[in-house]
Amino acid sequence: MNKQYAVIGLGRFGGSICLEFQKMGCEVLAIDKDMNRVNEFADIVTQTVQADSTDEKALQSLGIRNFDHVIVGIGEDIQASILTTLLLKEEGVNSVWVKAQNDYHAKVLSKVGADRIIHPERDMGTRVAHLISSNKIIDYIGLSNDHSIIEIEVTDKLINRTILDIDVRANYGCNVIAIKRGNDFKVADIAHFILQKGDRLVLIGLNKNLTQFEKQGV
Repeated sequence: MNKQYAVIGLGRFGGSICLEFQKMGCEVLAIDKDMNRVNEFADIVTQTVQADSTDEKALQSLGIRNFDHVIVGIGEDIQASILTTLLLKEEGVNSVWVKAQNDYHAKVLSKVGADRIIHPERDMGTRVAHLISSNKIIDYIGLSNDHSIIEIEVTDKLINRTILDIDVRANYGCNVIAIKRGNDFKVADIAHFILQKGDRLVLIGLNKNLTQFEKQGV
């Protein structure tokens, strides 16, 4: 059975999630108290509803507990975000992901049971800073305060060498988890794979080790 998703709050964040779900062919219920926003998504997602997510009876009438995942993308109204999250967990929603405005908001969301807290502006700022500051890093994903995944282009220094030759784990303390060549994505038996110009390495590890590899390894 296909998973069902609900998105509450159809601003830029919630709206972009709805659009991506639609592209992926997912069933989505889009909820907002602003009828104009609801109308914007009427022809895009599976179903749209105008409702106040801080109203317990309104959520119950939508059968919200039957959804596999609910994403709360409410913008400036922190109180509504917190109360909505609390009600969703009380209704028994298994997975509730919530956009946080700041660290204080995030702490309260954690206290009321949010399963995952998203900091879109902070996370994007971190990602952009890493991409801008390096002419080698192609993509960056922060996993925690200390660990990340980076995608980095193979330089002349590594051409015609293998992952075993480089011994990234022993020399730099991080791990190559995949090699990208064109449209191919190789994750198995990569130790003896001979690197070519244009290849990209996907590495995971401590930020300090990834930085060391970026500066010295490639």
